[in-house]
Amino acid sequence: MIKSKTPFSILDYVYKIYHKDAGKMLIHTGTISWILSSAAQIFGIMINDKIPKEQKMFLIPQEFADAVFNILSFYIVTCSFTGVAAKMVNTGKWLPSNVKNYLIKNGFKDKIGKFGFNILKDAKLTGRAKRSFELYKNGIGVLAFTAGSILSCNVITPLSRNKYASARQQQNLASLNNPNPALQNPQTHREKAKAVIHHKYMQAFMNRGDLKI
Repeated sequence: MIKSKTPFSILDYVYKIYHKDAGKMLIHTGTISWILSSAAQIFGIMINDKIPKEQKMFLIPQEFADAVFNILSFYIVTCSFTGVAAKMVNTGKWLPSNVKNYLIKNGFKDKIGKFGFNILKDAKLTGRAKRSFELYKNGIGVLAFTAGSILSCNVITPLSRNKYASARQQQNLASLNNPNPALQNPQTHREKAKAVIHHKYMQAFMNRGDLKI
């Protein structure tokens, strides 16, 4: 018999993963929120009887493409910001004063801020210094996530999405105004134009019902 996990064991598991990295928790919960909201938007279009099927065929792929772009943009930008911030803290570029003094007293002065230095692994912080470092790292992670999400949601995503939507709109307008380029310039596309005209003529002839076998 397989025992189901209790809500408390699930919460304990979540706590073990995220209690030392609040920035990672915010990234994951924010990404899940984007996915759920995008899915709700697409589902709403699918079940809306007031939207014609022809429009749904255009709106659903467009919403899906927007969702993928928004989610990837949010995830990549916030991960980049929190990753850089974590690296700055782990190497000692950014540190609270008491942790910095602890490292200096324990002979790590020359290694502080160096690329290959990892405070938790190399310095093996204990006691108050370790708690201060973890709280500081969590705080920096939250600030980095906030900065990354603001940049992604208010600058990068809207500008890129508008540029993409504009390009798609121009493409759709061009296809509506010029459904068959072969007929628009028969001098350049003479053979294609002949093929299209012949196909249309044969279709019209067959639909008349004059041809019997």
